[in-house]
Amino acid sequence: MQIEQERPEDALAIHHLTDEAFKGMPFSPQTEARIVDALRAAGALTLSVVARQNGEIVGHVAFSPVRINGKAGDWYGLGPVSVRPAQQRKGIGQALIHDGLGRLKAMKAAGCILLGSPAYYSRFGFESDPDLHYRDVPSGYLQFLTFRGPTPKGEVTFHPGFDVS
Repeated sequence: MQIEQERPEDALAIHHLTDEAFKGMPFSPQTEARIVDALRAAGALTLSVVARQNGEIVGHVAFSPVRINGKAGDWYGLGPVSVRPAQQRKGIGQALIHDGLGRLKAMKAAGCILLGSPAYYSRFGFESDPDLHYRDVPSGYLQFLTFRGPTPKGEVTFHPGFDVS
């Protein structure tokens, strides 16, 4: 498996993969592929990393800027993460996340924020704090990983691309 930055010609394959990965998931509003497309169109995909096996894209992870208390900075949101259903539970998503977090650190990012399962994302060092919040999401599901500097407090705002319907 090779992990690398997406290429321009990968956009359609990433869209289809993301749709396929989230199809029928009860926690999903089925907008993840449109979110990635909206982030890409807005120039807000800070990192878009794919996993390839035999030349085929089998996984993808996106990272985009977030605002905290309305201020832009050097914090980024992780997600969505997509893995072809037949390839799930084989470590591809985990490898993509580790790779992407390493790339963020190399960019001198202060940290990363996500909405997701604490049971899954704690393995990467993510944690929650009730002083960091997003809309009405229970605090345990908004998680952060600090690379440098202080951990932020307040309201997180993801890029408007996440508000597709």
